[in-house]
Amino acid sequence: MAKRRAVFTGLGVLSSIGTDPAAFWQALVEGKCGVGPVRAFDPSALPCRLAAEIVDFDAKTFIPASMKSVRKSLKVMARTIQLGVAASQQAMEPRGPKKGEIDPFRFGVEFACVMVATELEDLSKGAQTSCEGAPPKVSLPIWGAKGLGLVPPLWMLKYLPNMPACHVSVNYDAQGPNNTITNTDIAGLLALGEAFRLMGRDAADFFLVGACDSKINPVSFTRHSLFHELTAKNETPADALLPYGTARDGSVLGEGAAVFGLEELEFATKRGATFDAELLGFASGFDKGKQGPRFAGVIRNAMKEAGIQPADVDHVNAAACGSKELDVWEAKAIGEVFGTNTPVFAPKGHVGDTGAASGLIELAASVLALKHGQLPGTRNTGGIDPACPIAVHTGSPRPVTKPYLVKTSFTDRGQCAAVVVKKWVA
Repeated sequence: MAKRRAVFTGLGVLSSIGTDPAAFWQALVEGKCGVGPVRAFDPSALPCRLAAEIVDFDAKTFIPASMKSVRKSLKVMARTIQLGVAASQQAMEPRGPKKGEIDPFRFGVEFACVMVATELEDLSKGAQTSCEGAPPKVSLPIWGAKGLGLVPPLWMLKYLPNMPACHVSVNYDAQGPNNTITNTDIAGLLALGEAFRLMGRDAADFFLVGACDSKINPVSFTRHSLFHELTAKNETPADALLPYGTARDGSVLGEGAAVFGLEELEFATKRGATFDAELLGFASGFDKGKQGPRFAGVIRNAMKEAGIQPADVDHVNAAACGSKELDVWEAKAIGEVFGTNTPVFAPKGHVGDTGAASGLIELAASVLALKHGQLPGTRNTGGIDPACPIAVHTGSPRPVTKPYLVKTSFTDRGQCAAVVVKKWVA
């Protein structure tokens, strides 16, 4: 059997700079930044008071009135899950397979998500009722007798990380392979890689591959303030997150979602789908010491599968998050493979660190760059750190001159991944 090829045939994107692919792309070209003061709650007691929020998000506006059951189910979804469902609808309409065009058992779903922080209103009444004394302390007997009954009965189903994949599968009757990847920032590329492998083994004809996350929650935000490297540049939001910049001092938490329609080429051709790009290679690994060589090996493995050399690559889309340590690690890996000959684009300066959603949101930026023939500049108001031996593309958009891109991603524990994508040429 001939090798099965995987092409991108749909895209949904929600981010702090745009809540559909067209708006997202235009904002990238214009160099816009979605970082600003936190609006969702009062952050005054926290060291970092900035976030990349999606302002006035209402999931119902993304779901047509004809999908009544989906609209109804939104009330049992946390914001993170609503983001994933909304982006999936964008990816499906109007370009996804219609009912009758695909066998439901050949329709798969792969999603990246992590455990979702509880929204305070779901637990606050029960918690307050269960407190006694001064200062107040939770009484477990009162909690069992009174407090627990004030918690919504479907509380847990709003926050489990597998719920985006569950809801999306039900919405589109996708009965094929289904999985949720929870490896934080690298999860999106791992979900894409798993769909790629399953499609190559003839397990499905079409996948919705998505990722969603929102850190703009007082519980989640406070927790991340304790162990995450966040910026202290509260007075200059637009210039706070500096990928590879000499003055970088940490990241900015964000929120968003991206969903790709990934389709087997022959199947897509038969149904008359239009193509954005082709997925050619995937690799992952673990760089325990975070020194660069193993990460570089992961990049080379993805390129080897794609059958390309460094000179063939138009640009590398990097996961640089503004961390003093992690940016250097990734830059060393990229530099070992590409030197300073290949431009590097780091989108987090535009959209913040969107956690599990980051890999696919950032990949969407580069897929759109291939499609439109120009690469936006990395937002970086300082000089590039000399410890980062790469050619970071800043300033105005540049023409895309080669057909391939490489997207990298990592976690702060040392996991790393890379994918290779090719511009589609009919």
